[in-house]
Amino acid sequence: MGRALDQFGSVVTAMITAFDEDGELDLDATVSVAKYLETAGNSALVVSGTTGEASTLTDDEKLSIWDAVSSSVNIPVIAGSGSNDTLHSVSLTKQATKLKIAGVLAVAPYYNRPPQSGIFGHIREMANATDLPVIIYDIPVRTGRKIATSTIFELANSCDNIVGLKDAAGDPSATATVIAGLGSGFDVYSGDDAMTLPLMAVGAIGAIGVATHWASEFFSAMIEAFNSGDHRRAMSINAALFESYGFETGDFAPNPMPTKVMMNEMGFRVGQCRLPMGAPPLGLQEDAKRVLANLKESAQNYSIKVNF
Repeated sequence: MGRALDQFGSVVTAMITAFDEDGELDLDATVSVAKYLETAGNSALVVSGTTGEASTLTDDEKLSIWDAVSSSVNIPVIAGSGSNDTLHSVSLTKQATKLKIAGVLAVAPYYNRPPQSGIFGHIREMANATDLPVIIYDIPVRTGRKIATSTIFELANSCDNIVGLKDAAGDPSATATVIAGLGSGFDVYSGDDAMTLPLMAVGAIGAIGVATHWASEFFSAMIEAFNSGDHRRAMSINAALFESYGFETGDFAPNPMPTKVMMNEMGFRVGQCRLPMGAPPLGLQEDAKRVLANLKESAQNYSIKVNF
């Protein structure tokens, strides 16, 4: 298929978008987060994805974020240019291609609940609109549709620039089938932090994560341990991340609410989520403090150097 292996690395953060006190886009704060994530060891960044509140950003805001972040870091920046409207997604993808963007994240169209043929057509049109690498994003809990394994095969075999999958479908057997069928030239990432180690066991190369905002070094250490054959250490580090997995999202405070609280706690002024997410619930800041304190202790136990 002519694809490059592992071109975005193994620890990728799906970044938040910073807003000011009035809910306006804060590009400076967004760039500060991106630079921090680069120093924390991320191999690439995804901007204006689910965690970046893409559904509440205007097109002009997305373009500004893509331009500012990609111009400010030395790691690849992947643009979430998909929506539930194919023509709109194609237009945004074409605009992203004109910037310093390194790749495109193509989420399955949400709300419409199209058939598999519609999902295929939507993502194929996005891929055909660019020469950039495209990562398929399967997150049925938010889109209302799982991308069928057969559709992923069809897309990968139809478009040379479709290079990977962000898998948040929670079906490891289907993931294993994709990896076995498409081979080493097609990179699969866990799109659910808690599934990173299980999916690596069937061939995923890493995570496009959320808890990586504050625990990138732990993910790097876990992945390195797994790849070197030290599975006991990988499992132990994974256990140290359980609290972060539980914190990062839930009915009480869905993603990206907790991440914004965490980044504010770490000294980044990123504001709160735009409605319909809105202000975080009471108690979330105390939860963030506890998660950070416990991670600091775990970092010492595992000889992991952290920057918080």
